[in-house]
Amino acid sequence: MTEKPKNEKKKMNPVLWFLFAIVIPAAAAVVLVVVILTVSGVDVAGWAKEKGSSVPVLSAVMTPDEDESEQRTEERMQEAITSKDEEIAGLNQQVADLESTIDEMEREIVRLENEQTSADEEAEDDETSGNESIAAIASSFQDMDNEQAAQILQNMEQDLAVSVLEDLPDDARGEIFEAMEPDYAATLTQMFVNQTQ
Repeated sequence: MTEKPKNEKKKMNPVLWFLFAIVIPAAAAVVLVVVILTVSGVDVAGWAKEKGSSVPVLSAVMTPDEDESEQRTEERMQEAITSKDEEIAGLNQQVADLESTIDEMEREIVRLENEQTSADEEAEDDETSGNESIAAIASSFQDMDNEQAAQILQNMEQDLAVSVLEDLPDDARGEIFEAMEPDYAATLTQMFVNQTQ
């Protein structure tokens, strides 16, 4: 066997030589540059995504932030629309409830107005019948003896007596006052005057 001279260097495997001479130093340089740029405030990841999206093979693998951002924005908008739709439905229900309350109150107003009209008509009927009764009594007093009429009027309530005296003709009223006690006749005359004013 022949010995190799010492001067001859051992030949390295070319793959190992390529790895140690080129790949590892290049990777270390890239890491060092990325660290320095990140520390200085440069958005290295954003720049890499932007540049990577223009490379045909890498763009299919990478999803840009814009798509994710748009998707998140769309989801938020959809949630907001759903919440607003629910709020609108609630408000529409409140409107329907208030409209039914208004309809109910309008029916109640009509009912109360009808009751008021009926009550007014009854009051008018009562007043008319009361006026007719007083007119009938007044005509009876007109035909009576003045002294008898005066005594009956003195025993009545004063308001009723004044109402009867109002319906009497002036000459009959004067004769009945003449037959009354002067103090009572004065009181009734004062009430009669106050009522006719």
